[in-house]
Amino acid sequence: MEREGDDSERAAETARRNADMELISNTLDASATRRGRSAWYRKSAAAFRWFHIYLSMLSFTALMFFALTGITLNHPTWMGASEQIIRDEFGTLPLAMLQGDLSELEVAETLRESHGLKGRVKEFEVDEFECMVVFKSPGYAADVIVDRETGSYSVTETSANAVSIMNDLHKGRDSGAAWSWLIDVSAGLMMLMSISGFGLLFYLKKRRVTGVLTAVAGTIAMIVVWVWWVP
Repeated sequence: MEREGDDSERAAETARRNADMELISNTLDASATRRGRSAWYRKSAAAFRWFHIYLSMLSFTALMFFALTGITLNHPTWMGASEQIIRDEFGTLPLAMLQGDLSELEVAETLRESHGLKGRVKEFEVDEFECMVVFKSPGYAADVIVDRETGSYSVTETSANAVSIMNDLHKGRDSGAAWSWLIDVSAGLMMLMSISGFGLLFYLKKRRVTGVLTAVAGTIAMIVVWVWWVP
C-alpha cells in the first residue's frame, strides 16, 4: 500500500512539473511573440518616418514651386504676370529657299538665327502663297508669316516676365516632354509624401484620432466650398 501511495505521489509530482513546464513554455512563446510584434512595430514606424522625411526633402522644391505658381495663376494680375512685351520685325528670305517643298528645319533655323527667336517650332504650315512658322516656349511666342512669292516676312514676338514663365511651367504649356514628365513625377512624390505622413499618424497614439479628424475636416471643407460656392 505504501508503494502504491509513493507511486501516486510521484505521478502527481511529475504531472505538476509538466504543467509548470508547459506554462513556462507558453509564457516564453507569448513573450517572444510580443517582442516580435514590438520589433515589427518599431521597424515599420522607422520605415514610415524615413520615407516621409526623404520624400518631403526630395519633393520640397517642386511642392514650393507649384504651390507658389498656383497662387500666381489664381491672381494673374499680381506681379505683372498678365503683362506682355510685343516686338515686330521684318525681313526677307532667299526665294530659292521658298521654292518647291520647303525644308522646315532650314526655314526655321534661318529665322531663329536672324532674329534670335527662342522655343521650339510648334506649327509649320505651308500653302501655295504663304508659309507660317510659330515658335513657342513658356511665356514666349513668335509668329512668322512668309510671302513665298516675294520672300518677305513679318515676325511678331511676344514675351512675358518671369512670373508668367513660371505660370506656363506650372501648366506644362509649351514646356516639352521632359518637363511634362517632371510634373507627373512631382505629383506622384507629393501623393506618396501625403500617404506616408498619414500612415505615420497611426503610430502616434495620442494624436491619431485628432489627426484623422483634421484630415476629414479638411476634406469636408473642400467639398462644402465646391458644392455651395462654385458656380
